[in-house]
Amino acid sequence: MEKRVLVVEDERTIADAVAARLRAEGFTVEVAGDGPGAVAAARRTPPDAIVLDVMLPGFDGLEVCRRIQAERPVPILMLTARDDETDLLVGLAVGADDYMVKPFSMRELAARVHALLRRAAKGASVPAGPPTLRFGDLEINQAERRVLRSGVEAHLTPTEFDLLVHLAAHPRTVLPRERLLADVWGWADASGTRTVDSHIKGLRRKLGWDLIRTVHGVGYALEVER
Repeated sequence: MEKRVLVVEDERTIADAVAARLRAEGFTVEVAGDGPGAVAAARRTPPDAIVLDVMLPGFDGLEVCRRIQAERPVPILMLTARDDETDLLVGLAVGADDYMVKPFSMRELAARVHALLRRAAKGASVPAGPPTLRFGDLEINQAERRVLRSGVEAHLTPTEFDLLVHLAAHPRTVLPRERLLADVWGWADASGTRTVDSHIKGLRRKLGWDLIRTVHGVGYALEVER
């Protein structure tokens, strides 16, 4: 069955180009040009993934993301015209899985949509390994996709959870950004290392800044007892 992608973009030229490329990749595509139209389209025909511009008429892409994710989790790739870290972190915090800064390559956009859908399918399967991972005061319930630290639940996005599980599978081992991109995001190249950095900041904000160690120029390690 063809996967459905909702493209939300108010610039018609960009919307048409993105839709054409995704249709050439075999997706069924619907296009919405504003915030209210995007939410209505997602309710009318639930998509398998969403390509979502941040700046929209009606209400912005962040609010679209909040409303859609509150009703039904769906992989979201956000598009932004600004490479502003604060905006990117807010987007990830409200439930976006990934982002791209304009102008972008249509080839890379299509590759990222494919990767999002592969990860969504993988996340729906039964997790490998023990159902619950425990490291000191950190508890990761893989079966229920819940995380607690010191008994307090942290509400992670799907991508943040997958990243944390991957780090927890290799405790105290420094994992390069390129490896994280390949294993967690399913990317074959290293063009999105800032995506990793942004998600790490999200995890630190929710779980504590002491949990993940940065090795500059290399990657990250989960600082817990083996």
